[in-house]
Amino acid sequence: MRNETEMMDLVINFGNGNNDIRVITMEGSRLNVHAPKDQFQDYDITYILSNMNKYIADKSWLDVFGKRFMMQEPEGMSLFQAHLGNWYSFLMIYEDGNKMDLKLVPLNELDEYFKRTDSLKKILLDKDGICPEIAEPSDADYLVKKPSREFVEDSANEFWLLSAYVTKGICRNEKIYAIKHLDLMQNQLLQMISWKVGIETNFSLSVGKSYKYLDKYVTKETWDSIIRTYKKDSIEAMWESLLLCCKLFTEACDFVSHALNYDTTAYGEKMMEYIKGYLPKNIKP
Repeated sequence: MRNETEMMDLVINFGNGNNDIRVITMEGSRLNVHAPKDQFQDYDITYILSNMNKYIADKSWLDVFGKRFMMQEPEGMSLFQAHLGNWYSFLMIYEDGNKMDLKLVPLNELDEYFKRTDSLKKILLDKDGICPEIAEPSDADYLVKKPSREFVEDSANEFWLLSAYVTKGICRNEKIYAIKHLDLMQNQLLQMISWKVGIETNFSLSVGKSYKYLDKYVTKETWDSIIRTYKKDSIEAMWESLLLCCKLFTEACDFVSHALNYDTTAYGEKMMEYIKGYLPKNIKP
């Protein structure tokens, strides 16, 4: 596998030798001093350039970065909705295992780029001195943020309403339906637990994309319980996962509500009565 120096030399040398490319930036976890370093980190690169369309029409220039066995162009796909507007991206995996997410931004949207992107970015090349001054890369935009009372209330409302759909799916033996809604419940559970972590750490840290660092900031018992909620390979397992989700969410929501002095609606009491009314005799609430 090519190392970071080799990959970055390719990125910068190509930009230096190409008159259309005026600015190069880097984003993402490779700039985050708190992110663990490993071979799976992407190279998140942006070329800000003129005459962008020719680089979309003829993609042979991408070969300079190495032999790739997989590429996706999100803005060129029909199945998924594009979200980058006039920007265009190439998500590439190379034969040596490196992965690069390369974004093209038209030069006339330079200011928009700096407004839209987060605090994990660094200017690698600015040929014309046209970039604004930016702060050193940091994960400031990813720190757990203090939720409003409305956020906590809405999360609780969503979680407990979803529990009714999960219950219905299990009772009807509609396993995929139940699992899909249980997944959505888990999203709210992880959000509530992350707010709890935020309170305990004075909202000074990030739990990472998709909560990937959450295990570092909760007890082993809590983490093991969270992982157990992902067991959904039988009707009995789904009941147990549902009940464990409800227990963990109640504990986290109570903590957050009391710590922030929020008067959150007690949806859980009535919804637990609802769920228990459908529990089979072999499942203990």
